[in-house]
Amino acid sequence: MMEEEELEFVEELEAVLQLTPDVQLAIEQVFPSQDPLDRADFNAVEYINTLFPTEQSLANIDEVVNKIRLKIRRLDDNIRTVVRGQTNVGQDGRQALEEAQKAIQQLFGKIKDIKDKAEKSEQMVKEITRDIKQLDHAKRHLTTSITTLNHLHMLAGGVDSLEAMTRRRQYGEVANLLQGVMNVLEHFHKYMGIPQIRQLSERVKAAQTELGQQILADFEEAFPSQGTKRPGGPSNVLRDACLIANILDPRIKQEIIKKFIKQHLSEYLVLFQENQDVAWLDKIDRRYAWIKRQLVDYEEKFGRMFPREWYMTERIAVEFCHVTRTELAKIMRTRAKEIEVKLLLFAIQRTTNFEGFLAKRFSGCTLTDGALKKLESPPPSTNPFLEDESTPEMEELAMEKGDLDQPKKPKAPDNPFHGIVSKSFEPHLYVYIESQDKNLGELIDRFVADFKAQGPPKPNTDEGGAVLPSCADLFVYYKKCMVQCSQLSTGEPMIALTTIFQKYLREYAWKILSGNLPKTTSSSGGLTISSLLKEKEGSEAAKFTLEELCLICSILSTAEYCLATTQQLEEKLKEKVDVSLTERINLTGEMDTFSTVISNSIQLLVQDLDAACDPALTAMSKMQWQNVEHVGDQSPYVTSVILHIKQNVPIIRDNLASTRKYFTQFCIKFANSFIPKFITHLFKCKPISMVGAEQLLLDTHSLKMVLLDLPSIGSQVVRKAPASYTKIVVKGMTRAEMILKVVMAPHEPSVVFVDNYIKLLTDCSTETFQKILDMKGLKRSEQSSMLELFRQRLPTPPAGPEASSSLSLLAPTPEQESSRIRKLEKLIKKRL
Repeated sequence: MMEEEELEFVEELEAVLQLTPDVQLAIEQVFPSQDPLDRADFNAVEYINTLFPTEQSLANIDEVVNKIRLKIRRLDDNIRTVVRGQTNVGQDGRQALEEAQKAIQQLFGKIKDIKDKAEKSEQMVKEITRDIKQLDHAKRHLTTSITTLNHLHMLAGGVDSLEAMTRRRQYGEVANLLQGVMNVLEHFHKYMGIPQIRQLSERVKAAQTELGQQILADFEEAFPSQGTKRPGGPSNVLRDACLIANILDPRIKQEIIKKFIKQHLSEYLVLFQENQDVAWLDKIDRRYAWIKRQLVDYEEKFGRMFPREWYMTERIAVEFCHVTRTELAKIMRTRAKEIEVKLLLFAIQRTTNFEGFLAKRFSGCTLTDGALKKLESPPPSTNPFLEDESTPEMEELAMEKGDLDQPKKPKAPDNPFHGIVSKSFEPHLYVYIESQDKNLGELIDRFVADFKAQGPPKPNTDEGGAVLPSCADLFVYYKKCMVQCSQLSTGEPMIALTTIFQKYLREYAWKILSGNLPKTTSSSGGLTISSLLKEKEGSEAAKFTLEELCLICSILSTAEYCLATTQQLEEKLKEKVDVSLTERINLTGEMDTFSTVISNSIQLLVQDLDAACDPALTAMSKMQWQNVEHVGDQSPYVTSVILHIKQNVPIIRDNLASTRKYFTQFCIKFANSFIPKFITHLFKCKPISMVGAEQLLLDTHSLKMVLLDLPSIGSQVVRKAPASYTKIVVKGMTRAEMILKVVMAPHEPSVVFVDNYIKLLTDCSTETFQKILDMKGLKRSEQSSMLELFRQRLPTPPAGPEASSSLSLLAPTPEQESSRIRKLEKLIKKRL
């Protein structure tokens, strides 16, 4: 029983002493120990085995037991000391807590005492300052009352004086007094409920009304609507009356200005009536000379009468412009048939000069029609009249170089008077547009006649293909018309002029450029009777002469210049025209036309060189390649192809030196045309012996090297060919080499031959494989079995999107289409 109880006690003790890993780790950090008894995973059996590893070690068991008992005794003493020490700690803690609570209670009592004393102090201060606040309010009210009474006294006296001075027309004194009365009256707005104050306010309004009517009557008497001006010039009374008008209702001031300007311009309406000779456009200078004299006369006689801030000189000039625009529009509608281009341009030029004079003289601050802006916030300028200070010669030079976007000098400020009179000419600008249409038509006809008379440009191998001089002349004329028309109007006439530009750009492209391209018998790519007859007779296709090649290059360079300059012309037109009309300016169609001329020129150059190489390729396909006994140097047909390339390409490259990118296009198009044709003729070489195939492979490699060197052939400066061109040549000629390598391979065993073909050509076309077999000279029976094996060995076409790409391999290739065309040609020749 005792043993069982001891075991239960040990288990309970172990359960109590089982600590969490975090607690155990913390204990190990605070009390580090190497003693196995202190470890959490202590095992008594292992510990005993450590103490007594052998039977001989049991001899020291008594000594070990004594040591353990001594350690237990020391642990008991330590535990006992700690437990006793913890008994006193509880009492000390409770005592400290009680002392803290007592200290808090004492602190709370002291804070309450301080708060009570503060409230008593605040109440005492309020009682002390109550009387002072009452005195402050009394002082403020007394001051306000005294000030108001003074203002009332001033207002009452001012109103009496104002009424008396008004009756005596003492405008000088009234001007100063009225402003003071108005200022004082503003202080009584909140007292208008008082009858006396309201009565004074009504008297002031009545005095203002009486002053306004009186001043208007004085001006009517001094400047009657009918008759001449008052002799002796303006009086001081009217000058003071203007000062009063500044204070009165603005309508009084406007009425004075309106009547004075109307009276001042009455003579103008009589002198330049519609039925007078001086009213027509040819004497338009007299109108502007008259107003200039009137402005000088006004400054001398009436300049000091009106305040400076009324801007009377500018107002007279602006009203003159409005009247003139109305009168000119009326007379031009009546005599529209008499308007000629020179007369119209003369009148517009004189008018714009006058508008420029007004811009230099005045600021434009009186313009109120909404379309004309003040100078404080100028909008983006569309006025080419002040666009830059470059001379016409500089502009023409820039146009000849195609540099319409050259840096401009800082633009001058806008002319706020631009169009104030010249807008009247806008409905009649169709006369100018029709004139430009006629002039441009004559210019194009002159270009055509000059080209026929002078002939094609001379060969130029030093500076590249020359741009036709007529091109620069056309765009210089365009520049002149654009600037001139933008000075006349930036609205619909500019759109009409743009339409004219588009018309003659297309005519220039077709009549001067496309119309003078050399003609070929097969330039359209189709068959003609003459070409078939020439081929039947064995004659070579006619090649372009050196002059014709240079002409094609010159036309190409000119079209490239026109393309770039047309794009710049479009941008300039959009700058000149009103913002709302920019979307209607589009020269894309004309730029496409010049692009077509460039493409046709390149195609002619390619066709010419391609046709020159055709006889050599035909000779290659007619050679007996099965009879070739040894491999030598390159074949004669290769030498012929290289000779033609060396004759044509340097000429084309030198004449296209200024348009390098189009020479690159020529090289790419020639490679895309020549290589498929070479492969087509290669398939016609049948049968081919092993030695013949080796010779053909050598020839193919020679042609490949020549084509890779094509862009710089015959040039002293060696340049690396463009990567895009090199890729085309390598891909195409490598295919030709692979075809010959397949032909050279033995056809036995068949499986190896077929797999080798699929690996080298990756071509799943049965027709191509059939051509390879024909080139090897196999019999029909052998070809049948080989074709059956080829179909079996073809890779399975993938499913999904890739299936379409694999099926496309079965579609007719360009070589197949070319073969069909050749068969059709042969059939036609037989019938001929």
